[in-house]
Amino acid sequence: MRGPELSRRALLALAAAGASAVAFAPAARAEKVLLVEVGGAPEAVAVNSVTGFAYVSDPSTGTVVVLDSRSGTVGDVIPVGGEPAGLAVDTATDRVFVANPPGGTVLVLDGRTRDVVSVVPAGPGASSVDVDERANRIYAASALTGTLAVIDGVGCRLLDLVPGPTRGLSSTAVDSGRKLAYCTSTTTDSLEVFDIGAGKFTGGIPVGKSPTGVAVHSASGTVFVANSAIHHLSIVDTGTRKEKATVLLRSESSSVVVHEGSNTVYSNGGPNGLARIDGVTSLLTGDLSLGVNPGAVAIDQRTRTVYVADPLRGRVSLIRDF
Repeated sequence: MRGPELSRRALLALAAAGASAVAFAPAARAEKVLLVEVGGAPEAVAVNSVTGFAYVSDPSTGTVVVLDSRSGTVGDVIPVGGEPAGLAVDTATDRVFVANPPGGTVLVLDGRTRDVVSVVPAGPGASSVDVDERANRIYAASALTGTLAVIDGVGCRLLDLVPGPTRGLSSTAVDSGRKLAYCTSTTTDSLEVFDIGAGKFTGGIPVGKSPTGVAVHSASGTVFVANSAIHHLSIVDTGTRKEKATVLLRSESSSVVVHEGSNTVYSNGGPNGLARIDGVTSLLTGDLSLGVNPGAVAIDQRTRTVYVADPLRGRVSLIRDF
């Protein structure tokens, strides 16, 4: 106990001095890691924290796999065609939104019947998607053209296609309460801010190299950015619109999620596994090895179960109590 405590004190001292964290937290253990074989090459994961179902896109087979987290089994495989990429879930309407970059569309799935309800145009290369549940709006960013599609989640129609300030928006996350959306740009190494009320981009915030994942803690408005070409996670203060801290990771990260209730951040920047970060102190608090370089990360806000895709082995890890 003495070693970790001294390490934490040292990190706090560095943080107080305005320095980034430069030491690693000790390896941690999860209470339970459940491996679910899904086949193919799972790319993105989204979780409905109300129903307990998770959805996994597989561009290699043109399907979306439904996981039942209660039983840890595959509940269904939904053929959607194309090459499904980014996913988002609206827990209020129980709809799942699936980006299809080659088709430039977003597919709308009914979470109850698991039918394709609609196919909405979203611009060429639309690959990342997020939901504003308060306004029933869907935002889809294009990695090809840098446009941001605004979609009516109820009527399933394209409302606007906004040109971005840079080509190649790699991910998007919505802050419903502040009426903002954030898009990462790998071409400019920046976090681009979209004002939902004004319907336009209002500026970029420099972050790490090749940012490819983004998540927002809704209570504080803090934005966490996964940088895929450098060993650190960027933490952005949206009030000042500046990178306020960086967290040194074991490896590059491409995906990041936040547990809203505890402000705990999870990223695929661990040593062949998962990294856990305290969103308040900006400190790395644990690493969990999964024995493979992981893909996309998602979280069940109710149970705090973390989902990690393994595209090389065709499976998804369900991690509890980490």
